[in-house]
Amino acid sequence: MSGAENNLRTAESLPIEQGTNRARRSHSSQAVDKILSTTDLTIAFGGHIAVQEVNLTVERNRFKSIIGPNGAGKTTLFNLLSGELRPTSGQVQFEGRDVTLLPPFERTRLGMGRSFQITNVFPNLTVMENVRLAVQSRHGVRMNWYRSLRAYRQFEEEAEHWLEMVLLGGRGGATAKHLAHGEKRKLELAMLLALQPSLLLLDEPTAGISVEEVPAIMEVIRRVKDAKDRTILLIEHKMEMVLDLSDTIAVLFNGKLLADGHPDEIMNNELVQSAYLGGLYDDAAAGE
Repeated sequence: MSGAENNLRTAESLPIEQGTNRARRSHSSQAVDKILSTTDLTIAFGGHIAVQEVNLTVERNRFKSIIGPNGAGKTTLFNLLSGELRPTSGQVQFEGRDVTLLPPFERTRLGMGRSFQITNVFPNLTVMENVRLAVQSRHGVRMNWYRSLRAYRQFEEEAEHWLEMVLLGGRGGATAKHLAHGEKRKLELAMLLALQPSLLLLDEPTAGISVEEVPAIMEVIRRVKDAKDRTILLIEHKMEMVLDLSDTIAVLFNGKLLADGHPDEIMNNELVQSAYLGGLYDDAAAGE
């Protein structure tokens, strides 16, 4: 089953730092309105532990990014959060409910929306039809060919709103397969937004798109963030984008949560510098 169909159906020895002392003090002094959290979340494939005892908290209507080197377990963690994978041990809580054993479509119904590294749209439908189907899905209305198309006008009006939000206004009549890759990313985001999720899980939304298209994707995500009515959890390798958009950043390394805090705290964290950021910049310098 494709991601679109599913959405419409609704260094190992390094110690873990859950933020700095300042972050701990601020969080302990006031109750945290968390929309998503994990407790000792772990998954093993044979003898390989891909995610190990991760305790993550995501605050409501905030923007949190997850970074780490390739193989750190970021996408595996997303798959655990969205229900694509079942953990070996540990727990996932969403909206105060234990969803550890719920399948992806049930989590979608509860308000969790997920994008994938590979774009998932219906290629042979128009841009408008893709988003309108998402709107209809949320309203629980299936397509009835014996029903007047005028009856679906309200859904198209809502779909047009989401297309405007993702900078695809005026492109509703285009067939999805003829869109540029960056436009397909925008369409996928419009379909997610049409489902009205309270939490968006965005897995490398700029993956595979040209450098010229990145600013437009950033602008779309910024628009969603600025609305302040949704929580966003992002996986992204582009550090400029992460630092520009994020309220907090979590760092995964060898399947473990290495650090979790505000962007300036993460950038100045010695463990993060040695385990991830230092190597990242060293590799970039070597390639120059």
